[in-house]
Amino acid sequence: MSSLRADPPTSKIHPEAEAEATTSCFCSSSKIDHFDRLPDSLLLFVFNKIGDVKALGRCCVVSRRFHSLVPQVDNVVVRVDCVISDDDTSSSSSSIKSHSSSSSGFSSIFRLVFGGISKPFQALSQMFGPKVNSRNGNGPSLSVAADDDMELDQAGVTHHSPTQVLKNFNEIRFLRIELPSGELGIDDGVLLKWRADFGSTLDNCVILGAASVITNNKISSAMQQENAAAVADDDDNGSIPESFYTNGGLKLRVVWTISSLIAASARHYLLQPIIAEHKTLDSLVLADADGQGVLCMNREQLEELRVKPLSASSASKRTLVPALNMRLWYAPHLELPDGVVLKGATLVAIRPSEQAATKKDVSDVSWVSTTFEEPYGTAAKMLVKRRTYCLEMNSF
Repeated sequence: MSSLRADPPTSKIHPEAEAEATTSCFCSSSKIDHFDRLPDSLLLFVFNKIGDVKALGRCCVVSRRFHSLVPQVDNVVVRVDCVISDDDTSSSSSSIKSHSSSSSGFSSIFRLVFGGISKPFQALSQMFGPKVNSRNGNGPSLSVAADDDMELDQAGVTHHSPTQVLKNFNEIRFLRIELPSGELGIDDGVLLKWRADFGSTLDNCVILGAASVITNNKISSAMQQENAAAVADDDDNGSIPESFYTNGGLKLRVVWTISSLIAASARHYLLQPIIAEHKTLDSLVLADADGQGVLCMNREQLEELRVKPLSASSASKRTLVPALNMRLWYAPHLELPDGVVLKGATLVAIRPSEQAATKKDVSDVSWVSTTFEEPYGTAAKMLVKRRTYCLEMNSF
């Protein structure tokens, strides 16, 4: 007898219910902010890699969390877009023209102004301090523009000083400020670079200059013959030729040296309020986009300035340059390994006279030859092997 087996029960599928469950799951996951899963330490690592104060200003308005983390950044870069001289009260276009025409005047101190900053930076500026009207200032100062329409108003320009912009950065260790150009007006083709280290006064300064720089693609056969003649005239011991004294070569080097020292001391003078405000600084660099000059201060030098105030020059708003001992190396023709030729290459190493110079200090020139990046580091190493000339300079 055959038996009949009942069909197994079947479940009924409801597409609508499944779709609702899927949608509910998706909505639940979409509400999760995956940024919240990142630890603060990782976000700070990213912010420190960004460094640029404008970009950090934009990050600051993304969220409240970002707003609270940005002040904890310890690596900050401030890039200045234009420079307004102390007595300039005109519009932005005339300000730029004034800077161009007076770039070689070192008695004036600068106010630094940011241009083209979008509205996100205003939030950072508002958080970092009150507004200051540049026309009400009693003296020259550094300042960062942050007016609402980002246009310089002839009736009164509102600025934020770097001190105010950096005010709420509580843990800055590495600070770099970059000017739009070097202060020294030099002719096209002339090489002039300097680096100065300061504490409460000048610790040391190295200057590298050349009357002209000839690259490989500019060396003609006539120039090659001229260069060969220059090499033949150059003594093996590196003596300076008599023409150096008679054709204005020495005078030009003196102008380079004094101008570089004045530019460095003016930069140093302007850094006082920032150094006083930020006790956590380990390194402070004030450079320019042209790569002309670099002022550096390490932690010990920064602390020295806080303990021992600088001596200001009576002639202008800059740090007093002490009496100096200088060592000079010169080569009429210096060909670098990459084929670049420096005509009238000159290297000057400067230290205060009061620094006790031990025998080791006199013979050790490693601090000079490692000052500049390549290819100019190689040029410095080649020059220090030549005859050394010693000079002295009074305080100014």
